[in-house]
Amino acid sequence: MDKSPDPTDKHVGNRVRMRRLMLDLSQTQLADAIGLSFQQVQKYEKGTNRISASRLEQMARLLQVPVAFFFEGLPTHSKGKKSQSYPPYVSDFLSTSDGLSLVKGFMKIKDRKIQRCLIKFIEDIANTE
Repeated sequence: MDKSPDPTDKHVGNRVRMRRLMLDLSQTQLADAIGLSFQQVQKYEKGTNRISASRLEQMARLLQVPVAFFFEGLPTHSKGKKSQSYPPYVSDFLSTSDGLSLVKGFMKIKDRKIQRCLIKFIEDIANTE
């Protein structure tokens, strides 16, 4: 029997983590606010444990997003092929504190020329490894 997390549960968990980090909440703070242990929040965020509908609605209120937020970008199946609005690595990246910090910092740069220079710099570094 396959013990790996269901892709939908993993996606929803990543979105919970992303939003929690956006609000600068720790797992303990989120857990305390909804009456759970931080270990349970960890399991939700990894997709190891499935989040019930009532718990998801409670998290949505606390994290100040509609429930639909947790399903945005969810991989869908059409004619046997997976498709989604962005690659999975985007959600994975944004659900890390480093990824979120990088995006927040980048978005604060108003000069498009500087943004393009940074993108070029990162692409150059990535291509040398």
